[in-house]
Amino acid sequence: MIDFDLIRSWQRQAVAVLRVVVADAKGSTPRESGAFMLVTETAQTGTIGGGQLEWDSLARARQILRGEAGREESRFVLGPQANQCCGGVVVIRYEPVFDLDAELRAIRAHRLSWPVLAVFGAGHVGRALIQAASLLPLSLRWIDPRADEFGTVPEGVRVCVTDDWEREIASLKPGDGALVMTPSHTLDALIVAAALERGDLAYVGLIGSRSKRRRFEAGFRDIGLSQAQIDTLVCPIGAQGLRDKRPQIIAAFVAAELAARLVSRSD
Repeated sequence: MIDFDLIRSWQRQAVAVLRVVVADAKGSTPRESGAFMLVTETAQTGTIGGGQLEWDSLARARQILRGEAGREESRFVLGPQANQCCGGVVVIRYEPVFDLDAELRAIRAHRLSWPVLAVFGAGHVGRALIQAASLLPLSLRWIDPRADEFGTVPEGVRVCVTDDWEREIASLKPGDGALVMTPSHTLDALIVAAALERGDLAYVGLIGSRSKRRRFEAGFRDIGLSQAQIDTLVCPIGAQGLRDKRPQIIAAFVAAELAARLVSRSD
């Protein structure tokens, strides 16, 4: 993920910056074409996959910044000679960044293409989940009518202090997701039913137990939802057979679930 605060510090210091981009990737590679990191002589943000590839590219970028090398592209064959075993081929391009404001705007514009996840509920699990999910390529909308419940909000998360959950569900695009963890089982049921009824969301998750799911399923059938719609519901969320109910543990497993079920659909 890109560290916006770090980039702003670079703006204040007026330091030279290079964008180190995966210009081409063939075969098995650590990252895809278009992946990039921003590099100064002393810092970096973003990643092109780590390992020897990133280390060598970082060293080359800093040579360029110091005027010790030109900006010719680097080609890496990821085999034993490069101390890598991926087997693919990567071309790295080194691009000077002259306008960090424009760079930030471009990054923000790209993030508009990310799937939206509407998280309903700012309780203890909601707070832990938002921290974990903020590391994923998702546009997060955090919804709760209780303004004092949100606590520390990660950068990029949009807080919505509202009880108009119907409008929030209606605002989602096909392929977005909803995660429901309010303090009220009645409210949970209303929000989940509306999300399932749409039929076009990539992920609808509900915190709770298997017994809660069975009760909700009966209610959903009573209001006319089809079994096919009901079957798309993820409940319990993050179910991995663990009995550990600590919020951070739940959040870690749910973040992995979101990466598999929602993020991967946007690739």
